[in-house]
Amino acid sequence: MTHSDAPRIHLGPAPAPEWLAEAVRAGGGHLVDAADAEAIVWANAREVDELNAVLGNSDRIRWVQLPFAGIENFVDHLDHDRVWTCGKGVYAEPVAEMALALGLAGLRNVGRYAGATEWTGAAGRNLLDGRVTILGGGGITESLVRLLQPWHCHITVVRNNAQHMDGVDEVLEADRFADALPGADLVVLALALTSETEGMFSADEFGLMEPHAWIVNVARGRHIVTDDLVDALQSGTIGGAALDVTDPEPLPPGHPLWSLPNCIITPHVGNTPEMAKPLLAQRVTENVRRFARGEDLIGLVDVDAGY
Repeated sequence: MTHSDAPRIHLGPAPAPEWLAEAVRAGGGHLVDAADAEAIVWANAREVDELNAVLGNSDRIRWVQLPFAGIENFVDHLDHDRVWTCGKGVYAEPVAEMALALGLAGLRNVGRYAGATEWTGAAGRNLLDGRVTILGGGGITESLVRLLQPWHCHITVVRNNAQHMDGVDEVLEADRFADALPGADLVVLALALTSETEGMFSADEFGLMEPHAWIVNVARGRHIVTDDLVDALQSGTIGGAALDVTDPEPLPPGHPLWSLPNCIITPHVGNTPEMAKPLLAQRVTENVRRFARGEDLIGLVDVDAGY
């Protein structure tokens, strides 16, 4: 494919990483300045204003690729004039692996054991034959359901569209998510942050969970009302929380969650940069190829839904 035939892609913001530039080239794209571009691959989820400025100065842009599955920073600037794609499904495998690791660590008392300074008694609960509720029906959930199969769990998934999912025992509509909390040993949050899901876990929802149950959050910290979580952990309303994301984030030193023995915190590392680069590069390469051929792109953003 010659430069005249290749899709003209602008990579931003500067300085753009070379590995992402290579991913564009591998898909047959020709890197150009924003003024000459018909598509943008955007590498920084925080530089929203700069992206808006680029789009405002060009009416030729037909496609925008965003770097992560979570696009809450960009929601107010989405439009129907272009095709928007994001990292949906790109990081599903490593994040699902983290969700499983955190869930096992919580149920099997690993957090308390790790912080102990003397030999302690037996504690913990099996995941084997347990009941797992997962909120969200995207790629992370699909991967986690597959990883859970050897444990023979009863799996309930809550999602916007209650359609059959392989390996899942029950699928509920999103407005019934409270029905999936009683009886669950493990509750996993793996859904997009929207105005409907922000603060969805507060005192009432924790009150529906089992006293031994653990909640695992690998989605966004703002799904959970943090003060209510602290109360639930301190009072024994739930068994524990394992959080790869928090609100606020980063969680400041001295915050009560750091000192609670039934809380495990990891610093948003379900998908590390080392894991992310090859996965995102592969997605960008494939989407550039599809864009050049006029085919449907992967990871389409639902502009109206905001994810």
